[in-house]
Amino acid sequence: MNWTVERLAKLRLARTTGIGPLTFQKLLEKHSTAIEALAELPERAKQAGRRSLAIPDRSRIEREVRETEAFGAQIVFPGDDHYPTLLAELSPPPPVLTLLGRPELAARPCVAMVGARNASAAGMKIAREMAAELGEKGWVVVSGLARGVDTAAHNGALQTGTISVIAGGIDNIYPPQNESLYRSVSEQGLLVCENPVGFSPRAKDFPRRNRLITGLSLGVVVVEAALKSGSLISARTALEQGREVMAVPGSPLDPRSRGSNGLIRSGASLVETSSDVLDILSPMQVQEQRQMDFLFSDSHEDEFVSEDALPEPEALLGYLSAVPVSITDLSRASDIPDRHCASLLVELELSGKVRSLPGGLVQKAL
Repeated sequence: MNWTVERLAKLRLARTTGIGPLTFQKLLEKHSTAIEALAELPERAKQAGRRSLAIPDRSRIEREVRETEAFGAQIVFPGDDHYPTLLAELSPPPPVLTLLGRPELAARPCVAMVGARNASAAGMKIAREMAAELGEKGWVVVSGLARGVDTAAHNGALQTGTISVIAGGIDNIYPPQNESLYRSVSEQGLLVCENPVGFSPRAKDFPRRNRLITGLSLGVVVVEAALKSGSLISARTALEQGREVMAVPGSPLDPRSRGSNGLIRSGASLVETSSDVLDILSPMQVQEQRQMDFLFSDSHEDEFVSEDALPEPEALLGYLSAVPVSITDLSRASDIPDRHCASLLVELELSGKVRSLPGGLVQKAL
C-alpha cells in the first residue's frame, strides 16, 4: 500500500495516547485532513487542561508500517476497502485495525461464539459442531483465540471461514499453546487486532478485543459461561451494539453454565443447534435492526441548538463512572442531545478525564 503523508498522519493520530475512537472521529470531521488535526492537537489539548499528549513521531509510525507489512499484514482505517463493514457502522468505529489473512471474510455474514476457557468436553463439542454447521451454511465464525470454547469454535469453522480477534499486536500469539491454531487462522482465516505490531496485551485490552468480536458479528452465541465471566461482558457489549444475544443452556449443576443460563432467564434467545441460530439471525430481523438503528440515530436532532448554550464539559462527569455507557444513555441522563454530548466528551478525553471506546461507549478515566 502506498503510505501517503496523510495516511501516516492518520496513524499517528490514532496511536496518540488519550485519543480514543470518539475524539479521533470528531477531529477528522472537524478538519479537512489528518495533517491539520494533528497540527492542532497540542493546542487543543492544552486548552482542555492537559499539558502534553504523547504523539508518536513519524519515524516510529513508519517503523510500525514497515514491520506490519514485512509480517504480511495490513493496516486499515474506516473507509478503506478492507475495513469490516459492520465495524464501520459502529458510532464511532475503531480508528485503526491490523489485518492478517483473508480480509474478504469480514464482508460475509458473521456470528460470534464465546464461552468458558475451562470448558467441558461437552461444551467444546457443541461449539465445534455448531461452528462447523454454521460455516457450511455460509456463515463466518468469530471468536477470540482463547482456550476452551474459542478454540473449539475456530477449529470447527477453520475450513469454511473463521476470524480471530486478538488483544495484542498482530504478531502476538496468546495463549502460547494456541500457536498452531494462530498459524492456521492466519493462513486460512483472518486475524484482526487494534494494537500495533509488537504490542503485548494487558488485562484492560481484552474487553476492547471483545467489543471487536461482537462488533464484527450480527449476533453472539454464548456456550458455557460462569457468573462474572468475560463472556457475559461480551453479551452485554453485544446488546449495547444492537446485536442479537443467544445462549446454549447447560446443566444447573455445572458452575460453567450459570452465566449462560442466567442470560436465557434475562431474555437471551435459547439455542441448541445451528438452525436455531439462523432462525434468529434471519435477513428480515437484521434489516429490522438496521431500521431501528436509523430511527434512534442522532440524525434527527434539532440542528439549531447553539453550541454556546451548552454546559461546561465537566457537567457530564457526574453521570460517568468506570462502567462504560453509551452516548445515547449519557444523553438521556444529562438531557443533552447526543451530538452535543459527543462534542463535550472530546474535550473531556483530551483533558484525560474520560476514555471513549468503539461503538459509542465512554467511561470515566481510571
